Amino acid sequence: MGTHMKTTVDISTSLLQEAKKIAQKERSTLKALIEEGLQKVLKERRRKPRFRLRKATFKGKGLQPDVAGASWERIREMTYEGRGG
Repeated sequence: MGTHMKTTVDISTSLLQEAKKIAQKERSTLKALIEEGLQKVLKERRRKPRFRLRKATFKGKGLQPDVAGASWERIREMTYEGRGG
């Protein structure tokens, strides 16, 4: 795995205790358990592309004059006019 580096990480007491129990039960070390978990998370994140909202712009000159100063309530009313809502 290459070189190693020491670091300090704050972990909740309950999580640390549970991890130590699992490591002991599996005859492993806390270090090995942490490395395995971190490797799984990194692999999952590399696989899953981040969501990107596509740019959706429209050519025009902004809102129609009758909507430009309207409240959201009025815009919503105008959207549903004549649709039985």
